[in-house]
Amino acid sequence: MDYNQALDRAIGRLHEEGRYRTFIDIERQKGAYPKATWNRPDGSTSEITVWCGNDYLGMGQHPVVLAAMHEALDAVGAGSGGTRNISGTTAYHKRLEEELADLHGKEAALVFSSAYIANDATLSTLPQLFPGLITYSDSLNHASMIEGIRRHGGEKRIFRHNDVAHLRELLEADDPAAPKVIAFESIYSMDGDFGPIEAICDLADEFGALTYIDEVHAVGMYGPRGAGVAERDGLMDRIDIFNGTLGKAYGVFGGYIAASAKMVDAVRSYAKGFIFSTSLPPAIAAGARASIAFLKSAEGQKLRDAQQLHAKILKMRLKGLGMPIIDHGSHIVPVHVGNPVHCKALSDMLLSDYGIYVQPINFPTVPRGTERLRFTPSPVHDATQIDHLVKAMDALWAQCALNRAEASA
Repeated sequence: MDYNQALDRAIGRLHEEGRYRTFIDIERQKGAYPKATWNRPDGSTSEITVWCGNDYLGMGQHPVVLAAMHEALDAVGAGSGGTRNISGTTAYHKRLEEELADLHGKEAALVFSSAYIANDATLSTLPQLFPGLITYSDSLNHASMIEGIRRHGGEKRIFRHNDVAHLRELLEADDPAAPKVIAFESIYSMDGDFGPIEAICDLADEFGALTYIDEVHAVGMYGPRGAGVAERDGLMDRIDIFNGTLGKAYGVFGGYIAASAKMVDAVRSYAKGFIFSTSLPPAIAAGARASIAFLKSAEGQKLRDAQQLHAKILKMRLKGLGMPIIDHGSHIVPVHVGNPVHCKALSDMLLSDYGIYVQPINFPTVPRGTERLRFTPSPVHDATQIDHLVKAMDALWAQCALNRAEASA
């Protein structure tokens, strides 16, 4: 086989379909986020505004977080030195897990190298703990959940997105005595819609199922202490296993689960993705803990309120221009384009002509024909930057001869 030819064909297909991914080389400016420096391919640089970052609240450069990281770095150095089982558990990891357990009102938490690994490792491990387990998964669950469920080798059922009636049908068709877990998300990040948490919990109670919720795009962002949508809706006690990230609203790095002490102990003891991974650097753990603690406070609520306000303003202004906004009331602002080539071209022109960085979202992240630009306004985007973005979108939408449509929900 000519391996180079095969690689050329594989990469060529992506170019032909208009979904070849280009990495934009940026340097965030400390203390000035969302401003950043774009290192252009030709070697020149220019200042841009980041409009697609997942550092939803700007905590990645918050003084409280940086101070905690500097203190830990000066105290113990860079890496953790090993896996959690072999020299890689420090006081910083233990304090972080205690902070996370408190956040979600659970007995314990377990930190992983990413939320992807936390989902994959935990969901693939559950059938070892509960033989005969049947997993019920929302059709739009994140790739990490899909991969964990696929790998676990047990029975699985896929219910239509947010379709509680379909989930009921699937539950009713299975053995009432079989162990079950329902895996879903609180906010689905590409459309920004919410999962029906209470209705799913009601079904879980009725059919004796565990509940597993991914709150990756909600932790830090919702609830009086930033624990997520389940906290906002007063439903935390009805969730058996929380999954969350430290790399989005908390602005640092890593992922975790929070659950009962027995559940966490079992996952800790069986999950290969946890056992065989080097633990987070202590400075990362310290920064994440500081961020969580800050966002539990009244100051954290001020950031959440400001972020929600900026998201509403941006949606309102883009809707006023007839842009096809997908609006489910969350902090995410997707603008439907519907063509991968047009989506990439629009992204490129926003960056090169207006200094606005928003990455095109194409297949397989979203289904073909639903390609979009996904804006994530933050508390630190100001009115001038919002105005600049709206005017740029208005000009380019006309230039690209894209259809304007009524706002969609």
